[in-house]
Amino acid sequence: MKRLQSTLLLLLFVPLIKPAPQTRQDLHIIYDYGTDNFEETILNRDYEDKYLDGKNIKEKESIIPDMQRFQLQKDESATLTPKKENEEMPTCLLCVCLLGSVYCEEVDIDVVPPLPKESAYLYARFNKIKKLTAKDFADIPNLRRLDFTGNLIKDIEDSTFSKLSLLEELSLAENQLLKLPVLPSKLTLFNAKHNKITSEGIKANTFKKLSNLTFLYLDHNALESVPLNLPESLRVIHLQFNNITSITDDTFCKANDTRYIRDHIEEIRLEGNPIILGKYPNSFICLKRLPIGSYI
Repeated sequence: MKRLQSTLLLLLFVPLIKPAPQTRQDLHIIYDYGTDNFEETILNRDYEDKYLDGKNIKEKESIIPDMQRFQLQKDESATLTPKKENEEMPTCLLCVCLLGSVYCEEVDIDVVPPLPKESAYLYARFNKIKKLTAKDFADIPNLRRLDFTGNLIKDIEDSTFSKLSLLEELSLAENQLLKLPVLPSKLTLFNAKHNKITSEGIKANTFKKLSNLTFLYLDHNALESVPLNLPESLRVIHLQFNNITSITDDTFCKANDTRYIRDHIEEIRLEGNPIILGKYPNSFICLKRLPIGSYI
């Protein structure tokens, strides 16, 4: 009788007992196990476990503003306007320094930058330099070549090149010069074409002591006469497109020496001047080649 009562009670309470709810992990495994997407489901579950709880969501959200701030700082730094105060920048950052050569071309400098003491070549073409002074090269004794083509140079101190005893090539082409400074004695090439130089702006002895000068370019200026005392070493003389109206028997030759031959000169250009070369036959008797220009 007691056994029957126990059985009846058990039958009454069994329907009231419910199994414990399955966890999210159990649901994932039961639902996807054995399917083709099982591995993908496991990866998705790991992603959710890592980012979808409250703590990690906040961490993720805090990362995003930091990344945005970093990108903003990067964009702002990329649009900063570079400094125009070139003199405040080290020369070899503003220019290019390579084995004794300094290249400062088209960098908008308006003065000669401080140069490394070992500099032998300076290329400062197409800038805004207006003046050259002795201080610019006072501590650079090894300079052999200077090129200031295409600047705005109007004035050069007479002592600017006085300490450059090794200087061989000097280009001042395409500037605004009215006169020439004292030139270093070892020059082999001097180029001052396309300036505003007048005959009064060239002293009588400017070229006399330049015994190594080989190439002289003074074309496209305002010269009224051929410079005096041109050295014997000259091979090429360009004087075209000036205002030269006359020459003398001593301009290229020696009036008192009919045997004198000027051996080295290969080219003299005088075209584009008002002078009629045919009127001065004795001025060329020492030359192996007649100057280029108008003879009639």
